[in-house]
Amino acid sequence: MSFVMILQLLIVLAALYVGSRYGSLALGAISGIGLAILVLGFGMKPGTPPTDVIYIIIAAVTCAGIMQAAGGMDWLIQLAEKLLRKHPEHITFLAPLCTFFLTVLVGTGHVVYTLMPIICDISLKKGIRPERPCGVASIASQVGITCSPIAAAVASFVIISNDNGFDINNLQVIAVTIPACLCGLMAAALCSYKRGKDLDKDPAFLERKANPKMYKYMYGETQSLLDQEIDKSAKISVYIFLGALLLITLYSFFQIIGCDIRPKVSGKPIGMNIIIQIVMITAAALMIIIAKANPRRAIAGAVWQSGMVAVVAIYGIAWLADTYFSNYLPQMQDGLQGIVSKYPWAISLAFFTVSVLVNSQGAVVVAMLPLAYSLGIPGPVLLGVLPSVYGYFFIPNYPSDIATVTFDRSGTTRIGKYLLNHSFMMPGMVSVIVSTIVATLITKIIY
Repeated sequence: MSFVMILQLLIVLAALYVGSRYGSLALGAISGIGLAILVLGFGMKPGTPPTDVIYIIIAAVTCAGIMQAAGGMDWLIQLAEKLLRKHPEHITFLAPLCTFFLTVLVGTGHVVYTLMPIICDISLKKGIRPERPCGVASIASQVGITCSPIAAAVASFVIISNDNGFDINNLQVIAVTIPACLCGLMAAALCSYKRGKDLDKDPAFLERKANPKMYKYMYGETQSLLDQEIDKSAKISVYIFLGALLLITLYSFFQIIGCDIRPKVSGKPIGMNIIIQIVMITAAALMIIIAKANPRRAIAGAVWQSGMVAVVAIYGIAWLADTYFSNYLPQMQDGLQGIVSKYPWAISLAFFTVSVLVNSQGAVVVAMLPLAYSLGIPGPVLLGVLPSVYGYFFIPNYPSDIATVTFDRSGTTRIGKYLLNHSFMMPGMVSVIVSTIVATLITKIIY
């Protein structure tokens, strides 16, 4: 690597690091500073923004946001709470399953903020150390992103893979990632089952409990959505949303069995990315008309807002990364060819490392997958290591992790004194490693 190449790489990494420190829209905006330095300062050829992926995110997030505005999200969370309160003794295993499948359905991990206080409340009042279910449940809410047919990471993987000769659709991706990630999450839950001291043997907790004000803070209120009235329109919005997901799945299924039902234009079937956008936008419109969802409430909701933040982040990060990698592709191919040809799974380490920096699985896929294909790594191998694009639990600055620490009134879920010894490190590492290994084994069997 030349001095200029190293300097420009440092600029890219600095932009990603500074953006992650500010968080939210800064991830994409500060990437723009790095892009400006590379293009306007060094005269590099600009890369290509990932417009197809961005359009899918906008469509999916709009649909999910409208469902939230209609009250459908409250109904889903209420159903999850009923399950958890019915079997509180198994909450360390059931909580991550609930947060995982909520994310799979909606395509974003930010839907769990309402459920997380309930998980903390149930575990505390059952005498279970809240850190055990909370840590793995927060991880599960993000793991579900690579298992959702409408999530940016899955959509990006399909689009980029098809462009590079690996013919695959959303259903085929999640057929690998869902069982693999469930194995990883259950392994993480098993490791968390007896994690830390029991509450009645934890000196720090007992000291907090002995304080009357702290005791009232911890045990005084019951977090619950069970008393909330769910009207008919909320349920209709969920049925419409599930119908949209089913329709997308059917298009993919018929494509797999060789009976492609996608409409054709100029003799070629319409791409699944276009179908997903049309179906999601149509479902959103039906929710507004039939379920009486208020579009203004959708814009103010957490799902729509977090989704739009993801759009800006992916836009800036992916454009910056593509600019750098596309200009130095021959040099990178020469430098990495030997390693990836002998150990193609090693690309998972690069995926994980980049995720630690950019806090977005979709952005990792868009930024790194074209490079991986250019290095000659086969599509099935890349599908097998797809779970490794989740690494932003490593540094505990992601909103879902920070919120979980805040929601746990017992104080057992925490960020450690040395930053990296936090409540999410162990379940995160176990989940990602096991999921990646299982996904790799599944792809070896299938492909």
